[in-house]
Amino acid sequence: MLLNPPYRADHIGSLLRPEALFQKREALEKQECSLDDVKALEDDAIKHVVDLQREVGIKTITDGELRRAMFYDNVFDRLEGITFIPNRPIATFKPYIPHVGFMYMMGIQEAETFYCTDIMAIQGKIKRTRSWYIDEFNYTKSLVAPEDVKNIKITMCSPSWFHQRHGSDESYDLSVYKNDDEYFDDLGIAYRAEIKELYEQGCRNIQIDDPTFCYFCNEQMIAGMEKAGVDHEALLDTYIRAINVCTQGRPSDLRIGVHMCRGNFKGGVHFSEGGYARIAVKVFNTLDVDVFYLEYDTERAGDFGPLKYFPAGKVAVLGLVTTKNPKLESIDDLKARVYEAAEVMSQGNPQRSKEEALNQ
Repeated sequence: MLLNPPYRADHIGSLLRPEALFQKREALEKQECSLDDVKALEDDAIKHVVDLQREVGIKTITDGELRRAMFYDNVFDRLEGITFIPNRPIATFKPYIPHVGFMYMMGIQEAETFYCTDIMAIQGKIKRTRSWYIDEFNYTKSLVAPEDVKNIKITMCSPSWFHQRHGSDESYDLSVYKNDDEYFDDLGIAYRAEIKELYEQGCRNIQIDDPTFCYFCNEQMIAGMEKAGVDHEALLDTYIRAINVCTQGRPSDLRIGVHMCRGNFKGGVHFSEGGYARIAVKVFNTLDVDVFYLEYDTERAGDFGPLKYFPAGKVAVLGLVTTKNPKLESIDDLKARVYEAAEVMSQGNPQRSKEEALNQ
């Protein structure tokens, strides 16, 4: 278990942008500098965070997502058949989605998004015609020893990220795709192509960032979906299938994990709350991934009870150390929580020893 990712200590991948890089990006938006100027600062910042991860002893290596403005950058904006819409009417966004609800409350009338249409592509189908993260991976690869390449983690957004805000009726043109399965099948082909190329370059560790699953833990959203006549259990099944289409057929030595979070926008604002109990049985046991990165750093994540449904042969990474405030957790408290989680898991189905649970 310890010879391959994930290790005993891991991090989800995103790190704070240095002030100089932040300011340079603002200058680029004002056309006061060039892309090369920004890239040079990105390169230096990534060298720094790679060195930092080594110094503190974390084996997993990421570039901190320092080349991205948002965690979902470089996926949908690089797909053929997907059109960027800078000012789509708010009426096409589902108000029961937690972060969309914030937009409605703020009186926002339109927002930028992506939509699958035939305007920008021959026949309108989704296609991956260029890489998303190959250049980023290879730059980080150039900074580490050959034996450490397997420790580099690439993060990417879930295929459901834009679908969940628009639903099955506003995510794609019905002249292009007749239903969600067709839409996610083509997205899956694109994801698998990216994953295959990353693997060929030496990547062995991929994390899919998916806030959507935690939305299904939110009772307020569930109530809103039921009021709107949306079958939330069927939609959860759709999103599980969407990821499974992306991960199917992967090499046995490639670890893919899913990070489920409730939001940490602009220094701690969260969009969703509720424990994993509502989704645990279905998600833990039918999602075809190796690792679950589970947020457990605030009370809004609930207790460890859902871990009793955690299957054998998979890994749970407990997010116990928070980024939402500067106070460090005590080592004793962290150890106590890990043992508490292992005790719950050991008493679950299937039953296992506490030692086996700890190793998961």
